[in-house]
Amino acid sequence: MIRRLASRQSQKRRGAAVVEMAMVLPVFMLVVMGIIEFGRGMMATQIVVNAAREGAREAILTGSTNALVRAAVRDFVSDTCRVPAASVQVDISIAPGPGNTNPNDILANSNQGDLVTVDVRVPFSDLSYITGKFLNGLTLKGIATMRHE
Repeated sequence: MIRRLASRQSQKRRGAAVVEMAMVLPVFMLVVMGIIEFGRGMMATQIVVNAAREGAREAILTGSTNALVRAAVRDFVSDTCRVPAASVQVDISIAPGPGNTNPNDILANSNQGDLVTVDVRVPFSDLSYITGKFLNGLTLKGIATMRHE
């Protein structure tokens, strides 16, 4: 008699466990996917910042051009994050140093002592694993400034 009672209770409990899992599993999966998505966003932000730093380092070398720096940054980001190179926006600006003329944001015209700033932007929608509204429209940005050698 005790065995019958125990087996009936375990059968009832098995059904309750399935219902509980059906209610909790979608919420749990959303939390896990959110953690993965935010982790990817943080990783991609660091890659974009590193790409800006690499671009600035390339830009301050003698003989570099705007096209070479843009191509190097786009290749770095697209190879690392699997993003189309066309969606990576690279802006280069140059602030003339003391006594230097204005190079008009052209690296070939820059002189020693000029501050070169490389600004890299990538839309998060191109990096995201999940299409959703929460981080939609967010742009990842990296800026690096170095003095021309």
